[in-house]
Amino acid sequence: MSRVGKNPVEVPQGVTVDVAGGAATVKGKLGTLKLPISTAEVEVTVKDGKVWVKPINESKQARMSWGATRANLRNMVEGVSKGYTKNLEITGTGYRAAVQGKNLQLQMGYSHDVTFAIPEGIAIKCEKPTAISITGFDKQKVGQIAAEIRAVRPPEPYKGKGIKYEGEHILRKEGKKK
Repeated sequence: MSRVGKNPVEVPQGVTVDVAGGAATVKGKLGTLKLPISTAEVEVTVKDGKVWVKPINESKQARMSWGATRANLRNMVEGVSKGYTKNLEITGTGYRAAVQGKNLQLQMGYSHDVTFAIPEGIAIKCEKPTAISITGFDKQKVGQIAAEIRAVRPPEPYKGKGIKYEGEHILRKEGKKK
């Protein structure tokens, strides 16, 4: 039994949810998101400013889709109303980042700068050369971009140099002894 799926998704003021043709469309002040819905497993209805998700049958696939569909709808509603932000920190001598037009320029100790193209629907800011802020209304896209930027130079365990998420704890190793 899904505990997540039993609760409705609250729809805030200024957000509209439409369910038609096997897809849910969520529109808000920040943008529009679309979610395909498996009509064979779950039923999505909108009543009184709330979105309800119910399984059609008791199969294992229907129960899995129940909680997942509800969680995805909640993420979409929150994304188009408030948006999502991921913050990255850069540690290391000479490591820095800067936004130049539609690209993020990363100097990470390689022979050449790493240029990362900023996709549509995502805003990247660098208040400091060692801090990157990624903002957007699609939670999956924001997390994916943050992971791709972090993969340019993941933090190493000896000195902790590299790109890490804000608040991420790096397991440190002891260096070699004489």
